[in-house]
Amino acid sequence: QVQLVESGGGSVQAGGSLRLSCAASGYTYCMGWFRQAPGKEREGVAIFYGTSSADTVEDRFSISRDNAKNTLYLQMNSLKPEDTAMYYCAAHGGRCTYSEEDYIFWGQGTQVTVSS
Repeated sequence: QVQLVESGGGSVQAGGSLRLSCAASGYTYCMGWFRQAPGKEREGVAIFYGTSSADTVEDRFSISRDNAKNTLYLQMNSLKPEDTAMYYCAAHGGRCTYSEEDYIFWGQGTQVTVSS
């Protein structure tokens, strides 16, 4: 069982930045960040797979991995109120897309609130 622990969320004004962290208990081929705002579907925002493949749905965001610490990061810059959501870290060893079906391990979530 892979354990995922997110941290780094908080409140920030529009235009600010946050870096989210996700500490994993073991190696996983695929890790990703999802978010869910009240009244909206959960959506994928970034994925990191293989040894160095990274992708985000928003150019303001970047995803990286510290292999020594087995920790995934999501750097979010130029934050907007629309980014307000609960952010979840997820992991799986198979397919790696933005589909929730690819992930079986999930963290508890960390709240990001962006004010205008």
